Amino acid sequence: MKIIIDTDKNTLTEEDAGMTRVLGLYSREAFASISRQWVRVGWNQKYQYTFSWMGRPVIQLPEDMIRIQEVISRLQPDVIIETGVAHGGSLIFYASLCKALDKGRIVGIDIEIRPHNRAAIEAHPLAGYITLIERSSTALETVREVAGLVKPGERVLVILDSDHSKNHVLGELDAYAGLVTPGSYIVATDGIMYDLADVPRGKPDWKTDNPSEAARIFAASHPEFVLEQPPWLFNESRLESNITHWPGAWLRRT
Repeated sequence: MKIIIDTDKNTLTEEDAGMTRVLGLYSREAFASISRQWVRVGWNQKYQYTFSWMGRPVIQLPEDMIRIQEVISRLQPDVIIETGVAHGGSLIFYASLCKALDKGRIVGIDIEIRPHNRAAIEAHPLAGYITLIERSSTALETVREVAGLVKPGERVLVILDSDHSKNHVLGELDAYAGLVTPGSYIVATDGIMYDLADVPRGKPDWKTDNPSEAARIFAASHPEFVLEQPPWLFNESRLESNITHWPGAWLRRT
């Protein structure tokens, strides 16, 4: 695709496969077109690797953090389960929300938690909200341990952010969906991989091997889950779609 931005004429022209579309530069449609390319270039430049939360690196797009904060504020879960720990920034982010809400605790799971990251997480002022499990997220022993940390009647939110291959995410969905309480979500993050298959840091097989594809397949065979973006709690614009690394991520249990 070729995109031509003309600030004199206030137009954005898309040329793709012999077709041409001219949009008003300040239109909702132009915003979507520009945003898509911004996400692709930003991902390739590792823009998401430039942020931290309360002292710990958090490898997320800030808009995704704000959107999940909206969900956590509305649902006020008792337990937030996250697969994938990395530097621990996301765990600290969720823990800070639990502290602000005076409710909730975090379970972080990773097949390998590097010693310096574990030390930093365990030394953090919010460490008391976090339980770390170092084991494969899909191992039966892990799933049983996590289930044992959830008390009867507690509201549970699950966030999948470890190995992003389709098959692994499907395995995590099967393993943890049963813990999700009605009205809450299991979130298969980083499905934007499908649109990054052709960028320099991408891989061709990401077109179909990605979390969004896993979530779609899971939803098709689990009618108790609906694949839908959580509603925006405030919107004075005409926009309706997120700028996100998590398209097709949100599976709500009905």
